[in-house]
Amino acid sequence: MNGSNLLKLVACLAVVLAAGGIGSLATTKAIPTWYKDLTKPSFNPPGWLFGPAWTVLYLMMAVAAWLVWKQGIGAAGVKLALAVFLVQLVLNALWSVLFFGLRSALAGLVGISGLWLAILATIVLFLRVSVPAGVLLLPYIGWVSFAAVLNAAILRLNR
Repeated sequence: MNGSNLLKLVACLAVVLAAGGIGSLATTKAIPTWYKDLTKPSFNPPGWLFGPAWTVLYLMMAVAAWLVWKQGIGAAGVKLALAVFLVQLVLNALWSVLFFGLRSALAGLVGISGLWLAILATIVLFLRVSVPAGVLLLPYIGWVSFAAVLNAAILRLNR
């Protein structure tokens, strides 16, 4: 790996992990208070699973973005793919703010719906530039799909 590609990888990791950090700021404060008192469905995963799952997903997202970026910013489809990736990354952090920060399962459900669509668009665009990059995002859309169902169930159970 040359120096330029290494810097791109580090930048991707920094941006993605920063988005995760922003989301965790809203999440961390609400977990021991608001979230613990919510009625949750029987399929709610144990709390310890979320940190490792998101860490792996964020690392996969960063590597996927890097695989696209290293094709060259002037290469066909790269700018659009990375722009949509950044939009979904903002929506990712926003979901935590909506659900946990605002303590609103309804706002969270609206936000995660937009996030899911943005992830799908990112996967399609990444696949056009780098098949491995698109494939790396498949577990992410799977997890967000599950999170959307969980979000909807929490909304239903806590009206």
